[in-house]
Amino acid sequence: MIRDERIPSDELQRIDEEIRSNWPTGADVDFEEAIEYHESLPEHKRFADVLESADKPLLQPRAGVPRLDDQIELLEYLHQEGQADLLPTTIDSYTRDNEYEKAQQGLEKARETGDDTLNGFPAVNHGVEGCRKLIDAIDAPIEVRHGTPDARLLAAITFAGGFQSFEGGPISYNIPYTKRHGLEETIKRWQFVDRLAGAYTERGIRINREPFGPLTGTLVPPSIAIAIMLVEGKLAATQGVRSLTLGYGQVGNVVQDVAALNALKKLGNEYLPDEVVVTTVFHEWMGGFPPDEARANGVISLGGMTAAIAQPDKVITKSPQEFQGVPTKEANASGLRTTRQVIDMAIEQKIDIDGIEEEQDLIERETRCLMDTIFEHGDGDVVQGTLKAFDSGALDVPFAPSDSAKGAVLPARDDDGRVRIFEWADLAMDDDIKEIHKARLSQRATTEGRDQSFRMVADDVDAISDGKLIGRPQGDV
Repeated sequence: MIRDERIPSDELQRIDEEIRSNWPTGADVDFEEAIEYHESLPEHKRFADVLESADKPLLQPRAGVPRLDDQIELLEYLHQEGQADLLPTTIDSYTRDNEYEKAQQGLEKARETGDDTLNGFPAVNHGVEGCRKLIDAIDAPIEVRHGTPDARLLAAITFAGGFQSFEGGPISYNIPYTKRHGLEETIKRWQFVDRLAGAYTERGIRINREPFGPLTGTLVPPSIAIAIMLVEGKLAATQGVRSLTLGYGQVGNVVQDVAALNALKKLGNEYLPDEVVVTTVFHEWMGGFPPDEARANGVISLGGMTAAIAQPDKVITKSPQEFQGVPTKEANASGLRTTRQVIDMAIEQKIDIDGIEEEQDLIERETRCLMDTIFEHGDGDVVQGTLKAFDSGALDVPFAPSDSAKGAVLPARDDDGRVRIFEWADLAMDDDIKEIHKARLSQRATTEGRDQSFRMVADDVDAISDGKLIGRPQGDV
């Protein structure tokens, strides 16, 4: 039975040798030599140190192309023209599914044709040498961003290749992403990733870990997202991770988003061990974007304003071409500059908004309900508690494709556009909190002259892409 226990050193070594045999580039990983390489990197490339010492929100986009030279050119452009503080390397879909042979074929075709035949950077295929060429070429810290349920080989190669930040986690890269992997399986595999990060940390190379906060990116109630961040943070801390960046995805109501980011930082410091340095990352809107670039820039600007008020440690930016899919480098840089302009104008202002403390208190109460039920389900063990809570529906994620979650909880916006829970199913929550949600959704129904129903949920999913926040009926008040 899997539990929240640190992987012993001999077991770490056994798994490491096993997973590195899955692709030829795994043979080039040498832990001791990797430590020496990390120690040779200048301070301004050390991800955790740069992030934790920042005095205002740092900006980071998403970006990944298959060829090494193109990836270097793309990141240099985003760093110089987009003024990105931190840089990503987004991994391709074949690698995320551990289909390294298909990734190799795509890489070879990209090299032959010059086309982007993959939707990201196949780091496993580029191997340690290719990763280090990228790290050496870019004068800023770089993070691995992916979406991989089984990220063990990816972690082994990119850590050895010089990357010092690694996104994802066993819940956040399972429940919102896949039907193919059970939750117990992904927890076990991510324990290796975190233990490997912990092993580097113990040698003085602090690998920053960043659970993926937006989850499904579709009207996720803040307390659910925060509870999962706390669980993944605790699992990583058990394995020796000491730099954790907890994530949260914008829902669009400024009061609720600021309150949620405040609660995330407060609860992260409360629930995680004192030796862990907790930072936060705010993801600009992860749902559907308007097709018009001017309106899309409006969505991005709202994210920038929210970040200026809440001041998370990092902001993951979006581009005005989100509706079209993968943006051009110019559009990606534009999204960065738009966000920076809004933050720089607003961050020195004292902006007081009524309702933030009240909303933060509600989010914290909800999150504690979920954390309490996880501890109760597992008799104090976070792994067992998480597995049993998801199995029972006491913990759930809306719109999740995974069979490990019920996916029965349904959110909808209230009359102010804050995300509430319309259908609770078996989610563990105190009755008085449920009554608050019910009353606020009822107020919206009265405003719109309709009954509370699933139609509200469906309307809200498409609202921002249609140019508004709340999915109100046509001709409403």
